[in-house]
Amino acid sequence: RERECVCVTTMKFSFLQSSCLFLFLLGGKVMGDDLEAEHSYGSAKKGPSSRLQIDVPKSLTKPGGYRHREAFFGIPPYGGSIQQKLYFATSNMCEYDSKQPWKGYPNDTDRPKSPFVLMIERGGCSFVQKARNAQKAGAAGVVFADDMCTCEDLENGTCHEEAQNDMEMDCEEREPIMADDGSGADVTIPSLLLYKQDADDIKKELLQNHMVRLEMAWSLPSTDTIVSYDLWTTPTEALSKQFQKQFRAAAEALGEHAHFTPHMYLYNGIDEGCRDAQDEDVCDSLCSSNGRYCSADPDGDLDSGISGFDVVRESLRRDCIWRIYGFINGVGEEWWKYVENFLQHCDTVDNFANLDCVTTAMAAAGIDPKEVAKCETQSGGLDSKEVPNKLLDQSLKEKDQAGVVVLPTAYVNGIPLRGELEFATVFKGVCDGYARGSEPKICTQCAKCGIDEYTCVVQGGVCPVTAGTMASASG
Repeated sequence: RERECVCVTTMKFSFLQSSCLFLFLLGGKVMGDDLEAEHSYGSAKKGPSSRLQIDVPKSLTKPGGYRHREAFFGIPPYGGSIQQKLYFATSNMCEYDSKQPWKGYPNDTDRPKSPFVLMIERGGCSFVQKARNAQKAGAAGVVFADDMCTCEDLENGTCHEEAQNDMEMDCEEREPIMADDGSGADVTIPSLLLYKQDADDIKKELLQNHMVRLEMAWSLPSTDTIVSYDLWTTPTEALSKQFQKQFRAAAEALGEHAHFTPHMYLYNGIDEGCRDAQDEDVCDSLCSSNGRYCSADPDGDLDSGISGFDVVRESLRRDCIWRIYGFINGVGEEWWKYVENFLQHCDTVDNFANLDCVTTAMAAAGIDPKEVAKCETQSGGLDSKEVPNKLLDQSLKEKDQAGVVVLPTAYVNGIPLRGELEFATVFKGVCDGYARGSEPKICTQCAKCGIDEYTCVVQGGVCPVTAGTMASASG
């Protein structure tokens, strides 16, 4: 199978270009004394930004287009479309031969000239490798054909699998996430993935040597007078720590013109087998609630140091702090201050789970530890085997539903910023999300500085002056 989850190494950030991405979605918004009100982050609200449609033959055209997933590599032509002839590659495109890049259908007399779109089946190597070889062969885009039904489609009869040797038919809970395998920066063509039942119908047409013409289209990132931006991370994730230390200045400067939502990633230990046949926790220090809510051990030592349980507890604490102090205004000054204080004083093996250090960090941020403890308890706590935690359950639910995938990552108006998480990229991304003429003053002052946007924001909207800029300003 393709490598659908890869470790993050280094990242270079842009709306349209990614390097190494680690696939995870973090989420969950439940707020209030009764902990019942839900809040969905921007990416979940915006819906898909692309459309996939068959124009020829008309028998394959579907109202509204085909269900699909977008890849987290390549550069989609936002605001534009690709309307080209579709070919089906009979090889898996894991290897590239410049003399004969690929074989497939329909059988043209001559090798097809670029541009065209290539349909490729899953399997054998990563999505990125397949797309790269398709790009070398002249494809303008790739449509991946899934080879397995989702369990929901299999159950309702809209998708069909062939049982082998009287064994139960396999299915997948959801469509795969098309990750960057860490080498995708050179892949510029966009890729989409089709559900199996749709891909089967289109392949059948192509294998009969019939012409199929396809359209892949992308909407422009939405703009508004209030921009939403989201951060997905964990309390021990290293790459976003500098960003979390700095971005409070921008959050406060943007004020009511932007709405920020942080998300902490956990995984469902029950789904991952952390409860055995006797309903006992077998993942030990990785989980809370008898194996229900889990996190990876950050230092790889299950017997000492910071545990997965410690990460779960700190994640719940930050979730509660946000709901009390940041959920309504979307700025969360106290949340940012707490994270800064925690990173400065408590982000060590000795102090990470030290309640005295955590309490001091909260107090220095203007946070009432009793209110946070009340939120943790009312949400369900972390100790009960039977009582679930409403906040963490909502986080797991949103993680599974949305399919947002990069750790760490930021989303602006539902569009992912891919690569290294740093102040300038997120700040400019937020400023680019405003409708023309509705940008807050701090954006007009600092987003076009071209150098050290962070210092500009900290200085209240005054761009730093260097010898180079002084020389250019003086002519």
